[in-house]
Amino acid sequence: GRMWFQIGAGVSLPGVLAAKCGAEVILSDSEELPQCLQNCRRSCLMNDLPHVPVIGLTWGRVSPELLSLAPVDVILGSDVFFDPEDFEDILMTVYFLLEKNPRAQFWTTYQVRSADWSIEALLCKWKLKNIHVPLHSFSADKEHLAGSPLPGRHTIEMMIISLARSDGT
Repeated sequence: GRMWFQIGAGVSLPGVLAAKCGAEVILSDSEELPQCLQNCRRSCLMNDLPHVPVIGLTWGRVSPELLSLAPVDVILGSDVFFDPEDFEDILMTVYFLLEKNPRAQFWTTYQVRSADWSIEALLCKWKLKNIHVPLHSFSADKEHLAGSPLPGRHTIEMMIISLARSDGT
């Protein structure tokens, strides 16, 4: 019965998996890239999920679609932190969603691409806190997963982001 909202969905694997497991899911990707939205719809159709809504968003912009979004429990973001120019816009969008849904959490994974790229200062700026989720805690710290060469030798991180309380915790 939880509502899941995936940002930057791409081919929508996390959202499709959540929907297949029975969650209510809304997928989103860039409203400026119709092909991305079409990929989301195609993934839903290929997985017998024609009822899953797909909406276009622009990170960092509060749109009518974002304002009218149903309450969400979990926001998903799989590898959305790949371009540092987008980091603040992503976190602004997440902050808006968390303010609107104070008990929600943003679950995200990302590939570490540069030691110089960090969202720590932006988390403080947007009054967000994060909990690092060790991959070994759910056996995802192997070089090959499920018969795939991914993640290989890439460093993958997972974290859960939520609103920080007024005392900073």
